[in-house]
Amino acid sequence: MPVNADGLPETAAPPPGLVVIGYYDQAQGYAINRPGGAESWLFLWTTGGRGRVRQGAAEVRAGAGDLMVLGPGVPHQYAVEPGAPAWQFWWVHCQARPAWAPWLRPYDRGDGLYAVTPTPAALHDRVGSAFRRMLADARWTGTEPPPASAPAEHDRVAVAHSSAARELALSSLEEVVLLTAATARPPSPPPGADPRVRRAEALIAADPGAAHTVRSLAESVSLSPSRFAHLFTRQLGQSPMRALREARLRHAARLLEGTDLSVDRVAAASGFASPFHFNRAFRARYGVPPGAYRTAGPMVAE
Repeated sequence: MPVNADGLPETAAPPPGLVVIGYYDQAQGYAINRPGGAESWLFLWTTGGRGRVRQGAAEVRAGAGDLMVLGPGVPHQYAVEPGAPAWQFWWVHCQARPAWAPWLRPYDRGDGLYAVTPTPAALHDRVGSAFRRMLADARWTGTEPPPASAPAEHDRVAVAHSSAARELALSSLEEVVLLTAATARPPSPPPGADPRVRRAEALIAADPGAAHTVRSLAESVSLSPSRFAHLFTRQLGQSPMRALREARLRHAARLLEGTDLSVDRVAAASGFASPFHFNRAFRARYGVPPGAYRTAGPMVAE
């Protein structure tokens, strides 16, 4: 049975907080079953063959160019698809960055499973390069120049121990998530989902720091403010302004993680009218003030 980077059976997911990456080429019969799920997120990028991924009650098939993302805390299984000779795939265990949530949301299959597919073939090499760079960077200690290339074929599992290595690896994974989510074709909205609500949701996700209002969003999708607010709340389970606030907080968390902007500038860039309001809203959402969040490092915002 394969082992993970901690020397544990691969059925035992790595502890939360670590960034662990690997590449597997598995034959028919390979299967992983985690009845308790994992404490971290799991990203699977298929390069060849076919796999089957199940999370809770949601199940999908994975072929070349498919990115599967499994949220934490839900029972999951993945295996070489019956009838397929093999499955080649990259995998990453980590804590997802808050900014990734709106990119992945259109691909939600339920129970914390996101199937980002199909990614255009023209991007497969670039995505593969990002994973190889991630594997190389995971070994960086921060005391010497970063490695120029991935390790040998036989050494395909790594743990990013240093904070510098974790940030580099997560940055490469962010490139993967953005490239695939921006170019794949999301599944059709469920019956009854109003495309105008989806367009408004996309506008918020694309630029949460903009001066959106119920009126401006309604005008952008050719609805009256009252009709728009009613449709949005009924279909998405939260008001437009609540959705905007959540998007702004996720955006602010990403800026705190990835930049050295002051808290005041993060507040302004995320669309908050005042640093005081931003600090209060951020603490209510994440349990700590913005400065403490930055010191503690990346956290899952979902």
